Amino acid sequence: MVLRITGRVEGAEKLQRALAALSGPQLNQAISEGINMGAGRAKNTMRTEMQGVFDRPTPYILNAVQVFKKATPDSLEAVITPTYMGGKGVDPQKILAAQEEGGRRSDKRSEVALRRAGILPSGYQTAIPKTPYPGSDDGRGNLRGAFLVQLISYFQAFGEQGYRANMSAKGYQRVHRGTKKQTGRRYFVSYGAMRGGARMTANNEPDARSQHFAAGIWAVTGTGGADVRPVLMFVKTPKYTPRISLEQIRQRSGVDELVPKWIRGRIYEAAKKAGL
Repeated sequence: MVLRITGRVEGAEKLQRALAALSGPQLNQAISEGINMGAGRAKNTMRTEMQGVFDRPTPYILNAVQVFKKATPDSLEAVITPTYMGGKGVDPQKILAAQEEGGRRSDKRSEVALRRAGILPSGYQTAIPKTPYPGSDDGRGNLRGAFLVQLISYFQAFGEQGYRANMSAKGYQRVHRGTKKQTGRRYFVSYGAMRGGARMTANNEPDARSQHFAAGIWAVTGTGGADVRPVLMFVKTPKYTPRISLEQIRQRSGVDELVPKWIRGRIYEAAKKAGL
């Protein structure tokens, strides 16, 4: 998902006189400044488009849209693209690829971990229930980081390098007992009609009595397990239709009309500063 902005110099006699008076470096500097003004506008338009098209996009995705490469006198092109800033987040290019081109989205890290642990079936991804489990979501359709870590560690789903993050016996006791901020609960995995409806506990113990539960991760609270609620559902990997268009973003930003105008303005300013 990359948007490129370049510039051209067009105009009447006044502009031609200014062009003739400026040296090569001065002219290229003026052109690059006009291009970069357009890049800033295109960046803001892309963010606005994403806010309108996507359901509660996270700040991580929106802020990833950057002017990845600014125009310079030696390179008269600017590049706007969702940029990976490093850290533990998923590359936003991978997240947005399906939204621009259609197809399936890439697995989240949590889905990779759950699948590797044999919990998430092949061909499935995860989704938060319509009514999120209390304290689990971030308000944007994602599980909160701390809650997700607890869930993955509860099922011993961290890989070999992260085995220390997997829950210990004392950890299980804390989750089951609860705290002042968190009600005690037990998690289990149900496969609904899959795998004969078998339920898997944190210790991978099958329980075929839970066939009526939809496929996903569930939480049990209350005396005798009276309250059972969904936490994370297993859904067949969806195929997305394109939802965002770089061509539409370009048109709505108006950069193809505005950049030449801004370049002319910068050229006139450069000529005036040079006393020409």
